[in-house]
Amino acid sequence: MAKETMKRPSSRKSASKRSESAAPAASGKRRKVSRKKAAQKKKRMIIFGVEIVALLALLIGFYVVWQMDKLQEPQQAEGGIEVNEGLSEEAQQTMSGYTNIALFGLDTREAGQLGKGNRSDTMIIASINNDTKEVKLVSVYRDTYLDLTNGRYNKANGAYSAGGPDQAVNMLNRNLDLDIQYYVSVDFAALTETVDLLGGIMIDVDESEIEHLNNYTVETSEVTGVETEKLTETGYQLLDGVQATSYCRIRYTAGDDFKRTERQREVILEIANKAKEADITEINDIINAVFPMVATNYTNGQLLEMAPQLLEYDIVDTVGFPFDRETGTISGKGSCVIPVNLESNVIQLHEYLFGNDGYTPSQQVQDISDQIVSDTGYDVEEDTSADAGGSAAEE
Repeated sequence: MAKETMKRPSSRKSASKRSESAAPAASGKRRKVSRKKAAQKKKRMIIFGVEIVALLALLIGFYVVWQMDKLQEPQQAEGGIEVNEGLSEEAQQTMSGYTNIALFGLDTREAGQLGKGNRSDTMIIASINNDTKEVKLVSVYRDTYLDLTNGRYNKANGAYSAGGPDQAVNMLNRNLDLDIQYYVSVDFAALTETVDLLGGIMIDVDESEIEHLNNYTVETSEVTGVETEKLTETGYQLLDGVQATSYCRIRYTAGDDFKRTERQREVILEIANKAKEADITEINDIINAVFPMVATNYTNGQLLEMAPQLLEYDIVDTVGFPFDRETGTISGKGSCVIPVNLESNVIQLHEYLFGNDGYTPSQQVQDISDQIVSDTGYDVEEDTSADAGGSAAEE
């Protein structure tokens, strides 16, 4: 009995030792399993997170493309966009570092109608330096006497009416030795809506402008269907969409159409600055409201590629074209802005936009320049004409 009594504690002690020695091993195994499971869980969470981000990016991409599908794409004219064959290799190489876009503001009384049959009330060349992201704006005066691309000479804004945006772009390329491949067309309603959705823009309205601005708000409100109030004082103040659009249309002050294009470029500059401060919700509202009133030949892919860069662009300078000009009445055409002469103005334009000193215009531009001199009697050395006089009339 005594032996049995002595053996039991010994047996229990041995069992206890075995149990104690086995416990750490099991615990270590469990810890290894737990760590493995945690690592697998963490990996799954990372993969899941990446999938969520990718899915969101995909959805955003689809959304943006869907929004861009609202853009109008007027039918292109036969032959598409053309440039002068006589452009020198040096000129082509220089211009390859720039993206040139034609901006057309249409004088249409029916919102969203952006094809041919409408005169381009505004024609602006936006030239973007691809390296510096600096932008220069050049307003081509709408009454400028030019070749409309078909051998017919008339006011420049007639090109859009005759053949839509393609012919208008070709007119600019042909007369100015440019390589513009893209355009964006808008109307009164699009401009009004954009300014309103940005919360208005600040403009300094002077004494000579306020009465005309208020008069234009009547028609602008009728065309856009947007109500506004008349300004009661001059000075630097916040303009709503109708007021800003009406400001762009003023043409009865000193400077006529030349001053009017300055106002248009001023408004574009203010819109660009205000858009840089807008949040994603405001930009989305603008896309929803304005894109159906915009026509362009940019593809969705091109717009998506450009979008991230837009906030980097800075408008650094603006000017009107032609630089050297006269106004004169041309039989059957009315009062026109006459380049004096076109060839010398194109030389100045290429120097201004591309820093191309000593530019030699193509033979096409030289021929057009000679024809304008023949039709009007105006040349660099001779500024007289039998039927010249008055100021450029606005239609």
